Amino acid sequence: MRGIAVLSRYLVLVALIGVPLAPAAANEVEHAALRAVDEGLVLDADFSIELNPRLKEVVNNGVPLYFVIEFELGRDRWYWFDERAATETLHKRLSYHPLSRQYRLSTGLLQINFDTLEEALAAVSQVRGWLVVDRTVTFADADYEAAVRLRVDTTLLPKPFQVSALTSRELQLETPWKRFIVHSPRHVPAPVETRQPERGESK
Repeated sequence: MRGIAVLSRYLVLVALIGVPLAPAAANEVEHAALRAVDEGLVLDADFSIELNPRLKEVVNNGVPLYFVIEFELGRDRWYWFDERAATETLHKRLSYHPLSRQYRLSTGLLQINFDTLEEALAAVSQVRGWLVVDRTVTFADADYEAAVRLRVDTTLLPKPFQVSALTSRELQLETPWKRFIVHSPRHVPAPVETRQPERGESK
């Protein structure tokens, strides 16, 4: 009987604390691949991102969030410095406008308005046809490793938020790098084969 009473108190405590039934969705790169076009190599990528309550509060109070998508393409060389064939960044600015009650996503000169934060984040999370490697870039006849990630650039937040970001992760959002092998990219614009690197495989 005493054991049952202890178990009952434990279950009540768990209910009061509120243990989540499933872990929160992680920020990650769901898919990334290169396509060959006449201009060179373009990247298609899909990200899974979720703003924590603090970041939602920040953007809903009129403070823009700056998302940065970073891309790298290179290969390791045992006999010399590593080769970095391409590095590119894509910037997306997300802001909320109380008068229109809309979220605005700006990418370069392009601006799109959304009625909900979820719709705006879906647009942040998708990249299509981003030119990351110009066809004038020369490659060795070898395999290269591509990498891509998305993060919030806290250095572009107002100064008080930058200070807070140094001591708290509530204002930070970053996916791990997504890495994949690109076979013989020198044959642009021929189709590009990509695959995930095997564990322990040399690059």
